[in-house]
Amino acid sequence: MHGYDLLVVGSANADLVVAVERRPAAGETVLGSDLATHPGGKGANQAVAAARLGAATGLLARVGDDAHGRLLLDTQRACGVDTRGVLIGAAPTGVALITVDPSGDNSIVVSPGANARLTPDDVRAAGELMAAAKVVSLQLEIPLETVAEAVTTAGRAGAKVVLNPSPPAPLPVEVLAACDLLVVNEHEARYLLRDAPAAAEGTPEAWAKALLARGPRSVVVTLGAAGALAATGDGTAVRIPSPRVRAVDTTGAGDAFTGALAWRWGAGDELTEAVRFAVRVGATAVTRPGAQQSYPTAAEVAAL
Repeated sequence: MHGYDLLVVGSANADLVVAVERRPAAGETVLGSDLATHPGGKGANQAVAAARLGAATGLLARVGDDAHGRLLLDTQRACGVDTRGVLIGAAPTGVALITVDPSGDNSIVVSPGANARLTPDDVRAAGELMAAAKVVSLQLEIPLETVAEAVTTAGRAGAKVVLNPSPPAPLPVEVLAACDLLVVNEHEARYLLRDAPAAAEGTPEAWAKALLARGPRSVVVTLGAAGALAATGDGTAVRIPSPRVRAVDTTGAGDAFTGALAWRWGAGDELTEAVRFAVRVGATAVTRPGAQQSYPTAAEVAAL
């Protein structure tokens, strides 16, 4: 089997998107735009982002035997992602219900569907794929026990492990300790540090230092329009600013950032250089509507 620059183990969803003037309050109804259906899911997003940039990318995921599943598979293949690891059946394809306001901010409700049926046994059965990867990237839209199995399997195969704990959930100590790179936003950092209030209320540098103490070799904290912070185990922490852009839709921008970062870092870039590239990818993505369809090629990133 040919090798992967990046193997993404994670979710694949259909994004059902409605634009609204403002997001509804509890008990309130607001009118929105026509419904748009797009391929999404944190795992599928990361895979497409990396593949569009030129990485040899594979996806290990589960979709339903339905129209949404076929949309996701077709999109992955069209972007150059190897889909031999995508399993079909067990439940309907996962769905994300997304409202986007005029500022580009979004609110999301996810129905996991088939993503919740991606099991540790599925990971074990995909050992050949894991062994072919330089980097294995994970998120938390699949069961935690499956994430733990993938982390263990990847480490055993000699792959670097990148984890974006999103949506945030309690992580076993051994999973954090097995991460070569932990990628978090402000919300995720505060959640992981909820038992350390002083750190949770501190600066991004304080979050990174506290998270490094829990075992990962490196930590990246994304800061939205302000860029990102890269921190390594030797105590070095560097802020990388983002180019100024006009945000249209932030949906999936974090996934584009993480996919780009995992690829470039696994390919040998220094962490700060990989983050600098990933920040530009994320900044390009927010200037266009949608998730996967907003992801740039390497040439588009260079032109930013």
